[in-house]
Amino acid sequence: MTEAGRLPLLQIIVASTRPGRVGEPIARWFAGYAREHGAFDVEIVDLADVDLPMFAEPEHPRFGRYTLDSTKAFSATIARADAFVIVHPEYNHSYSAALKNALDHLNQEWAGKPVALVGYGGVAAGARATEALWPVLVALRMVPVAASVPIPFAGQRVTGEGAERVFDAAPETETGAKAALDGIREWLGDLGLRGTGAR
Repeated sequence: MTEAGRLPLLQIIVASTRPGRVGEPIARWFAGYAREHGAFDVEIVDLADVDLPMFAEPEHPRFGRYTLDSTKAFSATIARADAFVIVHPEYNHSYSAALKNALDHLNQEWAGKPVALVGYGGVAAGARATEALWPVLVALRMVPVAASVPIPFAGQRVTGEGAERVFDAAPETETGAKAALDGIREWLGDLGLRGTGAR
C-alpha cells in the first residue's frame, strides 16, 4: 500500500458535522500527537467539508462503479489512506448518522486497513458509540485495533473560540492515543509498512 521510503498515511476522520462540534479540536490535537509519534504521515478528513449527500448510488459500493462526483471524490480520498482514526461523538447511545452514511458510501476503499476509535461524550465517554461502531467496521473488513480512546466530558477540556479552539488532553487520553497509534503501527508493520519513528 505504500511506496518505498514513504510513511503510511493516517487519516483522522471527524465524524460530527454539527456547528461547534467538539470533535474538530480533538481531531486537531490527535493529528498533532500522531505527527509527533513519528510513524505516520497525517491528514484530517472532516465529514463536514466532505459534505456527502444521503447515500444515493444505484449500485452496491463493492463494485466501485460510482455515478456521483461526491462519491468519486470521497473514494479517491479514502483510497489513498493506509489507516484511520475516527473521532466520533455519541448520539443517543450510538454514533452519528453522518459517519454511518460516509462508511456506507464505500467498500473496497476501507477494506484491510486498521482503524482506531476516539470516542467522546459525557460520563460514558462515547463508549456505547464505539461499541456500536465495531461490527460495522468489521463488516467493511476494516481492522479495529484493540486500543480505543474514550474521552469523558470532552467539552470541558476545550477552550477558545471558533477555529482557535484547543483541546487539552488529560494524561490518560494521551496514554490511550499512544496505545492506539502503536497498535496501528504494529499492524502495518506486519505488512512491511512500519514507519521509522517512535515516541
